Amino acid sequence: MTQARATHGRRLCGISVAALTLVAAVPAWAQTAAAPMPQDPTDPSFWTGLFAPSRTNLLNDMFGLRTALGNDGISLGLQETSEVLGNVTGGTRRTADYDGLTEISLGIDTQKAFGWDGGTFNVSALQIHGRDLSTDSLQTLQTASGIEANRATRLWELWYQQAFLDGKIDVKVGQQSIDQEFLASQYSGLFINTMMGWPMLPSADLYAGGPAYPLSSPGVRLRAQPTGAITLLAGVFDDNPPGGPFNSDSQVRGAEQSGAAFNLRTGALVFAEVQYAVNQPSLGQMATAGQPSGLAGTYKLGAWYDSAQFPDQHLDSAGLSLADPAGSGIPLLHRGNYSVYGVVDQMVWQPDPQGPQSLGVFVRAMGAPDDRNLINFSVNAGLSLKAPMPTRDNDTVGLGYGFAKVSSSASALDKDAAVFSGQPMLVRSSESFAELTYQYQIAPWWQAQPDIQYVFLPGGGIANPASPGQRIGNELVLGLRTAITF
Repeated sequence: MTQARATHGRRLCGISVAALTLVAAVPAWAQTAAAPMPQDPTDPSFWTGLFAPSRTNLLNDMFGLRTALGNDGISLGLQETSEVLGNVTGGTRRTADYDGLTEISLGIDTQKAFGWDGGTFNVSALQIHGRDLSTDSLQTLQTASGIEANRATRLWELWYQQAFLDGKIDVKVGQQSIDQEFLASQYSGLFINTMMGWPMLPSADLYAGGPAYPLSSPGVRLRAQPTGAITLLAGVFDDNPPGGPFNSDSQVRGAEQSGAAFNLRTGALVFAEVQYAVNQPSLGQMATAGQPSGLAGTYKLGAWYDSAQFPDQHLDSAGLSLADPAGSGIPLLHRGNYSVYGVVDQMVWQPDPQGPQSLGVFVRAMGAPDDRNLINFSVNAGLSLKAPMPTRDNDTVGLGYGFAKVSSSASALDKDAAVFSGQPMLVRSSESFAELTYQYQIAPWWQAQPDIQYVFLPGGGIANPASPGQRIGNELVLGLRTAITF
């Protein structure tokens, strides 16, 4: 899977029915203050208080296990995300698929565990199940769900982080999924489409889509905060998690199926990012009643460089078109690849500085060289409204947009294919989508999220294999996701 950024197991049908029922039935008091939940499972209120706001996990203290582990600095995380997505228009066929993700993580605070101040150890694993609608029917560049991936049980991250100078500097070493820190947007994480997490450009242009969900790579990451408003983030990672050729299926190659390939042979992927935060609560600059300014925002400027070789999208090793029968058919190789990007997260409206309601906007844009990349420009943007209705303080509604431009080199290859074949051929140009989503917080440990996506020119305008000479039609995708924290 090159388009990221995360299980045989329980089926979604029962969860979805329960979610829809509770969306209509859960009263407003589920988001108001309440007394702490009892931890004794023999107490009837342990089970009857499932929707109390103090219950942050379905299993609560797990019969005392979380407390016992926490005393030794150990934290345990377990979450199940399940969804059904289906296209009612467009695609190669009309269908619906179930897919899901179980994620388990273990963290160790070394100060509590060993008396070693400033250290954190983390290991996580994924169990990915179900089918992939984007592959089965949509054939889109910008895949419909950020958890879609090949079915597998796999190691995800395995790293150690050490902080220095009272947390002003920290270093992380080990197997990392870089979409957890780089290119991240505060507001885009609400959406279901993959590209709202890990964007289209690196998904298409890096080896295997880069070390992003469900993949990861060995690397070193440095973070420094010279001032309260400025954060510097940099890292060097292996660029090719599975270690295969550029266009190989990255998730089914030997050890990579289990996440244990640990490839170090292809090239180095270097990321650097500077972040500027304004009016953050941690800086003591939150706006107060009567002040016209003070809305929180974060601005990021970054770049990445990959030292490996990348195939030309148009020309072969002799400088002829890859569509030319007289050519070698072997792409011209370019040494290195790079991209520059910017991310904006800005709150634009908050009627009460002490209240939950707020409106945020985000924009993330990036560009890359035309000759060696399928996608040379992509952008995501959207609006995120927190607490959209009275008494629904923890709900969020979002409207988003994504655009991916097929490079002129790739389009030129399509034109050449028409010339050399003597047959009319469709030329790829761009793909875009719009997404409307509503995240309903049933309980602190349970979310239900209906979702609507509409895709324009799927695949950039590729042909429909079921109707030669015709493009795949625009797609309307409907879905429902649930997420449960155990």
